[in-house]
Amino acid sequence: MSRRKIGEALRQRLLQRAGHRCEYCQSHEDLLGDELQIDHIIPLVKGGTNDERNLCMACSRCNRNKGIQVSGIDPETGQVVPLFNPRRQKWERHFRWSKDGTRIIGLTSCGRATVEALKLNDPKWVKLRRLWVLLGKHPPKPKTTANGE
Repeated sequence: MSRRKIGEALRQRLLQRAGHRCEYCQSHEDLLGDELQIDHIIPLVKGGTNDERNLCMACSRCNRNKGIQVSGIDPETGQVVPLFNPRRQKWERHFRWSKDGTRIIGLTSCGRATVEALKLNDPKWVKLRRLWVLLGKHPPKPKTTANGE
């Protein structure tokens, strides 16, 4: 398990790759009023590393709610499934925005489990997104480059 510190150059590459958005809830750093955090997709305590392929950017809320989870329960099937992996999966394949742009809808078992595990539609987030929609700052436009699935 690698515990070396993640340098600023790597952090900047991760931010660029993520478009300065949380790779789970897609909230832009400028709207959050806080810096995005580096998330270990597979946590160090579960054998993950500081390798760039295991790192993504997350808002503090998503990072806290994810914790050391790597799987969750699909509320539709009751099955335990892996959580969304931003390095291997494309967000648009697993999620979409509700018509009003305030809720994240899970399209797959992975997406639904991730919405539940990370509490992506917590009422406070939905309320905040409603304000962002009114300001014309949300929902985010899909990325033009695809990564993975």
